[in-house]
Amino acid sequence: MYAIIKNGGKQYKVEEGDILLLDKMNLAAKDTLEIKEVLAVNAGELKVGAPFVDGAVVTAEVINEGRDRKVVIFKKRRRKDSKVKRGFRRDFTRVRITKIAA
Repeated sequence: MYAIIKNGGKQYKVEEGDILLLDKMNLAAKDTLEIKEVLAVNAGELKVGAPFVDGAVVTAEVINEGRDRKVVIFKKRRRKDSKVKRGFRRDFTRVRITKIAA
């Protein structure tokens, strides 16, 4: 059984026991999170919502919060003496999917 959920403008295909890095939500460890934005559920047969499946809920447990590794953005225009170096670290909430209810 799997579900496709939406969080922070991104879509994730999840199964029970999966660990995800979602956008930061300011939750404490061991909190439970219910995601109601379920786009599709497959439990033998595929149910697709328009846009969300009615009554479908994905329950997750918060493991921790943190910051991802730095991503370096480097732009260079050759022969123009123009270069820009920027870094970015994404804040995340790590969750474990505990239950998919359709």
